[in-house]
Amino acid sequence: MSESDIDLSQSDSGRPTHVGFLLIPDFALLPYASSIEPLRAANVLSGRELYRWSHISIDGAPASASNGVAIAADAGVGATLRLDYLFVCAGGNPALFRHQPSFAWLRQLARRGVRIGGVSGGPYLLARANLLSGYRFTIHWEHASALLEEHPALDLRRSLYEIDRDRLTCGGGTAPLDMMHAVIAREHGSELALTVSEWFLQTQVREGAGPQRMPLRERLGIAHAPLLRVIARMEQTLESPVPRAELARLAQVSLRQLERLFRQHLGRSLGEHYLALRLDRARDLLRQTSLSVLEIALACGFASPSHFSRAYSLRFGYPPRGERDSTSGQMRA
Repeated sequence: MSESDIDLSQSDSGRPTHVGFLLIPDFALLPYASSIEPLRAANVLSGRELYRWSHISIDGAPASASNGVAIAADAGVGATLRLDYLFVCAGGNPALFRHQPSFAWLRQLARRGVRIGGVSGGPYLLARANLLSGYRFTIHWEHASALLEEHPALDLRRSLYEIDRDRLTCGGGTAPLDMMHAVIAREHGSELALTVSEWFLQTQVREGAGPQRMPLRERLGIAHAPLLRVIARMEQTLESPVPRAELARLAQVSLRQLERLFRQHLGRSLGEHYLALRLDRARDLLRQTSLSVLEIALACGFASPSHFSRAYSLRFGYPPRGERDSTSGQMRA
């Protein structure tokens, strides 16, 4: 992200910037707090009301976070509000959210020039509302695969946050702290933004292009560089698994030695690890998309639905359709 990508100047410098938060049921509390708290801190530390905010729910009733905490709403979807920004905060399984009035309202706000943002799973809803075409954006890594299956032409980045003209998206967790630092710095100067970050003991402000996930070395507790290269390639090729001999060449070891490395560091064979990665991806797609079982089987490198179903049942104790049935009753407001 470059400075030229950010155009966040206030349209009316005589009033506070008005930020709306659309709280989708089961939204994640931490990224929501990481979005709103920097605005409050900017007001306190500057001694001026630079920002004000409103909470919006789909029906005007309090919105419950994934941990059960309820936030009172100031308005419901469709309300007439003079907003400068609107951030969609979502968590849980945003792919199940199909509330058409919300999508229509978001499009209406965008046409009026409101800057539209998505936090954690929020970008999924922006994609559903057709508000991300032609924009760089990001989303929490847990939802990325499902979103790309549904919207393969979109420019999804695996970054902490993206600010592309009037679209602001971040991956959730504490990433909004970094994104709001960029917003405050642009609107009110880097000195205030740094003061806000220090107030939250944020000793390092991360760049938007930074990675969302820990490096494999830390995530798996493995320091063996050739093995890490192989695992990284495996994670990148779940739809078309790479032959074992090619993976051994990548590690510059024999296939027998590569199998020993997997047993030594991961406690399972190369094939078992590859299969586990593909089945985990399949479970995400079953939970977060409406793709058929056949489509998901092919997307995860299985030659037939029967092979996929057997492998899935052995790993999780029930067939793929059982996974789909367990989520079919969840919120589809």
